[in-house]
Amino acid sequence: MVKPQLTAALLIVLFALSPAYGDFDSLQLVLTWPASFCDSNNCKRIAPKNFTIHGLWPDKEGTVLQQCKPKPNYVNFKDKMLNDLDKNWIQLKFDEDYGRDKQPLWVYQYLKHGSCCQKMYNQNTYFSLALRLKDRFDLLRTLEMHKIFPGSSYTFQEIFDAVKTATQMDPDLKCTKGAPELYEIGICFTKKADALIPCRPSNTCDRTGNIFFR
Repeated sequence: MVKPQLTAALLIVLFALSPAYGDFDSLQLVLTWPASFCDSNNCKRIAPKNFTIHGLWPDKEGTVLQQCKPKPNYVNFKDKMLNDLDKNWIQLKFDEDYGRDKQPLWVYQYLKHGSCCQKMYNQNTYFSLALRLKDRFDLLRTLEMHKIFPGSSYTFQEIFDAVKTATQMDPDLKCTKGAPELYEIGICFTKKADALIPCRPSNTCDRTGNIFFR
């Protein structure tokens, strides 16, 4: 027979090992290049010609936290916030009416990632923060200022160095699986999002060959 004290101690250990809200040390804003996304996905929306938000991901010591407890409730956005999200965090895989009504991408991202910073950021502040952080950067303009244009290939270092002129800290370039193609760019912040910090590399891009910027 298991002693009550032992059972209680085991529960405490299991709780400590499980993802807990607020237990994060940094945030990563992940921006997707829509042309690459839509090349490998069935997009129902016209791909915008600039980076769009994929998500705002809480990290813990370099590990992306997911599906943290307690599971938060998601309340559909309306009015101005709905329009701002539809412009900057576009749900490419869903037609516009369905996306605005059901908001599947935002629900998914909030439950998967937003749940892991819910102690510090509720639903409204989480999405508002993502929009505010995105507004700080125009990555396409930055790349073009460094002679990096869609439709051509460049070295990893050329893209990395160009983005770093805007972030001042190491970004995380993410490439498509099985193909040397730029897919996303991660920009990392402190948990309060009051300072930029270097991102840990995801190592999904070939650092020796050329990377296609679709």
